[in-house]
Amino acid sequence: MSANYSNFLNQIGFEGFDLGYLLIVNAVLILLFFILFILLIISFKKIKRMKKRLDQFMTGKDGSSLENSISALFEDNKALKESADNNKKDIRTLYRRMQSAFQKFGLVKYDAFNQMGGQLSFCLALLDENNNGFIINSVHSTEGCYSYTKEIKGGECSISLGKEEEEALLIAMGR
Repeated sequence: MSANYSNFLNQIGFEGFDLGYLLIVNAVLILLFFILFILLIISFKKIKRMKKRLDQFMTGKDGSSLENSISALFEDNKALKESADNNKKDIRTLYRRMQSAFQKFGLVKYDAFNQMGGQLSFCLALLDENNNGFIINSVHSTEGCYSYTKEIKGGECSISLGKEEEEALLIAMGR
């Protein structure tokens, strides 16, 4: 029988070839085939899972409506960015304006004339962030009410201050 195999091998051009090697090569090829077949099955399962996820994602949507949805989201994002930029500008403007607005105050009530019986007179200091502003002194007497103002720059007044005015200024500056 081995002579028949040898004749066959001689006819196809493998006269000195051992049949055992051919069997080993075939066994290796069959093993590789099974490994590739298993990998193919795993790949198909992964593709099936991905297709299922895509179907869930696309439920109720076709390609063009999904594109419109994404486009609308980009437009919304653009509008939000513009709104945030406008808000930043407005905040800067408000901050700039707030620097010159009166932010600090000090109020001292006193009895200008001891005979009046009540603290009807007062000194009110109004200052901005840089301690610029003015002091209003309202003196109440039996003859009437008189109001005076003194300008404050950098926490200082060029005109001498009375005891109550100075106290109101110190309260406004937080001292």
